[in-house]
Amino acid sequence: MKALILAAGQGTRLRPLTDDRPKCLVELTGKSLLERQATILRRAGIQDITVVAGYRADQIAALGYETCLNPHYATTNMVTTLFCAADAMNGDQDLLIAYGDIVYETRVLTALLTVDAPVVVMIDRQWLRYWRLRLDDPLVDAETLKLGPDGRLQELGRKPRDYGEIEGQYMGLIKVRADHVITMISEYASMDRTAIYDGKSFDNMYMTSFIQYLIDRGWDVRVAETDNGWLEVDSVSDLQHYEAMATDGTLADFYNVLDAA
Repeated sequence: MKALILAAGQGTRLRPLTDDRPKCLVELTGKSLLERQATILRRAGIQDITVVAGYRADQIAALGYETCLNPHYATTNMVTTLFCAADAMNGDQDLLIAYGDIVYETRVLTALLTVDAPVVVMIDRQWLRYWRLRLDDPLVDAETLKLGPDGRLQELGRKPRDYGEIEGQYMGLIKVRADHVITMISEYASMDRTAIYDGKSFDNMYMTSFIQYLIDRGWDVRVAETDNGWLEVDSVSDLQHYEAMATDGTLADFYNVLDAA
């Protein structure tokens, strides 16, 4: 399996911590987000890891990681970053795509790898419990996620009207089966570059918009499920909260930092 970690952006909401380093090298309880992910991936036997970098890419390369570069990281979004690594993708092996600002336990990765489908999206069934940890009003930041009666993912990434439209929360962790990797690249290449995708230009579309595009094109997109076991580090307040919880022992209820030790 090939793993691509998308870590091109600076992470401005983590300033001043990202003034001198990329977001993925910010530390959680003494270990960088990137190293936490890499530890879990390697433990699962995934040794082929490429980081798609941009801001301060030199620091990632200096740690020995294979890198691809998004030279336009400051003006583009995740999907553009992903396909900057198109030359590193092939149809010989499954492809794992992970955001660079998340961490997850071994059990989360295991659940993702277990599901066999053209595209598998990792979701958190207990997302509301976690979102309430970070936000006074979870609906402000949540996204729709609807499953069909056959288990296929039908809708993802829209603004929800109520909690009933959210059957889980997208985590930024995706698996594409080997026999669909090249087709996925072709789908991206054929998209209308003048269109607007969920309010964003082609270069700035969200990953959820691209997944929804595949769904609308008839792709069989499934989900793998977890009950917590991961974190997103998006802001200084997130990090401060997690560090305090790690100190008082309550973080383990959401994510076990020792799993990537």
